[in-house]
Amino acid sequence: METRDTDTPDLFTGRMTFGYARVSTKAQDFGGQVEQLEAAGCNQVFAEKITARHQNRPELQKMLSKLRAGDVVIVTRLDRLARSTRDLLMLVEQIHEAGAGFKSLAEPWADTTTPAGKMVLTVFAGIAEFERALIKERTDIGRAEARKRGVYMGPPVKMTDDKRAALLELLASGKTPTEAARIFGIHRSTVYRITRQEEKKQLKEKAS
Repeated sequence: METRDTDTPDLFTGRMTFGYARVSTKAQDFGGQVEQLEAAGCNQVFAEKITARHQNRPELQKMLSKLRAGDVVIVTRLDRLARSTRDLLMLVEQIHEAGAGFKSLAEPWADTTTPAGKMVLTVFAGIAEFERALIKERTDIGRAEARKRGVYMGPPVKMTDDKRAALLELLASGKTPTEAARIFGIHRSTVYRITRQEEKKQLKEKAS
């Protein structure tokens, strides 16, 4: 859905002001978004009924492809454009790379057409990068601790007959299940399962 497609740039600056409106379901209406964007001076408003989770948003992509240096993109609220800080920053960066500005009517601090707005979003980008670094650091620490406990982090390792035999020999030599799991790159529970299977096999052989 696209409304007010005038393609008429500002007479004084030559720039276009684009609006983007979105609702999540077809049952919803735009709740005045289009009217607010037009009142804010948008020359053209792109509107669509689709969840923000969708990577392919045709109207959003159409708007982004039209951007030129000096243009401005306006939304009524940030959550109409993106569903996370990361998504928001990526889209704002894409708008910036086109030489255009961005602003949100409900969040006046999110306005890259002003020095203060640019500074705030730069700080947000720094915080987001810091959060990603913290998450990675915690994940790495968690993986390292898990490996120390004999927990294998990664795709399942296929235990062939030769590997099973080597594992059982390792355990027979005095290695603990945790040490064996670390050596073979498997979960400790896999070691216990193989030993139980071996014990059952030996009992059957004795019974026969």
